[in-house]
Amino acid sequence: MRLQRLLHPRSIAFVGGSECAIAIERTRALGFEGRIWAVNPRRPQLGGVPTLASIADIDGSPDAAFIALPRALTPEAVAALRALGCGGAVIYAAGFAETGDLDRQRSLLEAADGMPLLGPNCYGFINTTARVALWPDEHALSPVERGVALVTQSGNIGCNLTMMQRGLPIAALLTLGNQADVDIAAAVDAFAQDPRITAIGLHIEGLRDPQAFAAAAARAQAAGKPVVALKTGRSPQGARIALSHTASMAGEDRICEALFGRYGVARVPTLSALVETLKLLHFGGPITGRRLVSLSCSGGEAALVADLAPAHGLSFPPFSEAAARSVAATLNDLVHIDNPLDYHTFIWNQREALENTFAAAMGGGFDAALLILDTPTHPAMKPDSWLVTARAWATAQQRVGARAVVVATLPEGMPPRLADELGASGIAPLIGIEDALSALAAAAAIGERYARPVAVLPWPTGPTSRAMPDDDLNAATTGRVVRESEAKALLAQYGLVVPMTAECALADAPQVAARIGFPVVLKISDESIAHKSDVGGVALGLRSADEVAAAAGRMAALGDRVLVEQMVGGAVAELIVGVVRDPQFGFALLIGAGGVLAELITDSVTLLLPATREDIERAVRTLRVWTLIEGHRGRKGDPDPVLRAIEAIAAFADAHRDDLLELDVNPLLVLPDRAVAVDALIKTR
Repeated sequence: MRLQRLLHPRSIAFVGGSECAIAIERTRALGFEGRIWAVNPRRPQLGGVPTLASIADIDGSPDAAFIALPRALTPEAVAALRALGCGGAVIYAAGFAETGDLDRQRSLLEAADGMPLLGPNCYGFINTTARVALWPDEHALSPVERGVALVTQSGNIGCNLTMMQRGLPIAALLTLGNQADVDIAAAVDAFAQDPRITAIGLHIEGLRDPQAFAAAAARAQAAGKPVVALKTGRSPQGARIALSHTASMAGEDRICEALFGRYGVARVPTLSALVETLKLLHFGGPITGRRLVSLSCSGGEAALVADLAPAHGLSFPPFSEAAARSVAATLNDLVHIDNPLDYHTFIWNQREALENTFAAAMGGGFDAALLILDTPTHPAMKPDSWLVTARAWATAQQRVGARAVVVATLPEGMPPRLADELGASGIAPLIGIEDALSALAAAAAIGERYARPVAVLPWPTGPTSRAMPDDDLNAATTGRVVRESEAKALLAQYGLVVPMTAECALADAPQVAARIGFPVVLKISDESIAHKSDVGGVALGLRSADEVAAAAGRMAALGDRVLVEQMVGGAVAELIVGVVRDPQFGFALLIGAGGVLAELITDSVTLLLPATREDIERAVRTLRVWTLIEGHRGRKGDPDPVLRAIEAIAAFADAHRDDLLELDVNPLLVLPDRAVAVDALIKTR
């Protein structure tokens, strides 16, 4: 493993001044027992360690180094450490690529010559399992034998995460800065191979190499290491005006979401949700479903959790008759048995009675059980009776063996000592109902993904990779638009059903229409007009030669050639199916509600290619429009032709991925017995 020596060092060199002194003190405070060298020609000691005048005076090969020198001196120090065979270095200095100085950052990589680098513009890392803190600031982490790993591009967010008092065991925290060398993918890969790591949490501003990240996430899934991500920021690329509906709907963030979904990376909206999700995963791993039971001694809390759950895709199904009888037998007749359950305060502070109620509820066959409980931390209050409830919950969980959590509605309601006590019992001490539900939904999504085989890697981006020079990239993405008639003919070769179509001069349109058979559709044929209906370039349901001639006359200002097409009626639903080539993420397949309102109706799903039939079927069943296809008010379509049509579009993209930039079938008309592509746009390099 490339980062093994750096992240688990037995010897460390600190090169610099006051930041190094702090990092030495932090490392010693964690109990590091390996060798430490301190290099500073102007100070007699750093952090209590006698200094050497230069890196050349180090009498060994450090496993890791922390370099806190001015940026101009940093490349020389990196080269000197590389000459000693150092295992890797943290580069603290700023003023590299983040300020536009790409040449200086390249000089670091040249000096390293393959030696791993964290940074530059980076706070460093803390590994509590290895008892090291290459970290120039305060932190509140303690040594653990196993725990979660946190990776962030932000030094300040990294600092904030070390201040937590939420009962989350942190084994390692990495800040990556500019990611000149070690990036998020490399960090995920390293932690996926570490048996002391239980789950991996990421704060992502941008992915440098999505293909490498996909490979690392796949390895993490194969190793049973859940990954949770908080992604911030929006790429300027996603805001560009796109030629096709597909390109504008499947922006960078949607494609990133598809990448996460494909490889079982759960995405969360906030930093607190990231922490709570990692906590849930550390104490028990993913959950197997979304059916929950909630208990509280308050109807208000029961109503609140019931209201919030559906937005997270979670449910509180009723108790079975047998389970309801079992729960009712532990309570008096004034308690209504429902889920969420308000068990009232009749059994408050009665350890045995509480334990029996909790065990009966946990035994109801749910995927996870929640106890909503805020325990006083204010010095004027006594928490004793609340602790009775929490401990009864822990004992009931041990009796039943169910997956159980305790949820405090507010941070002040989870005493750190109770959080540690619950964690020692294997119960996640969660904080905040909204964040707890986010965590449960994320754990369920990971569990669902883990039940399926690890996905294949996405197609590479090929000639339009961001690694290309700007001039070449612009040339590769400019491309040409294929005429609609040609586009349909090409797609038909891969099994896509298209209407009978002919292209002709405006004057010949009535005769061509008669040959095809009325009713027909007339469209202007000009590849520079992508959205023909927007400019009056489409006429539907023409039933005679005279109607065709009149429509052709109205289109004369738009061009001199038209498409005459068999009119397809009786559609149950309209879909959009398209493929877009993202220079960073590769090819994405978008499926959604189609027609002229495709971009106004937010009902679409994005998949990375390649995608299996199972991937496609699972994705389309998340669409609201799919209800129309499966049957609504006596009308229904046949799902199988729709799935075959989507597969045909994906097959075309596969065969042409060296040259394809965009593909847009909108609408794909879903009829009771078939699916027909009545409009198609293809853009190639």
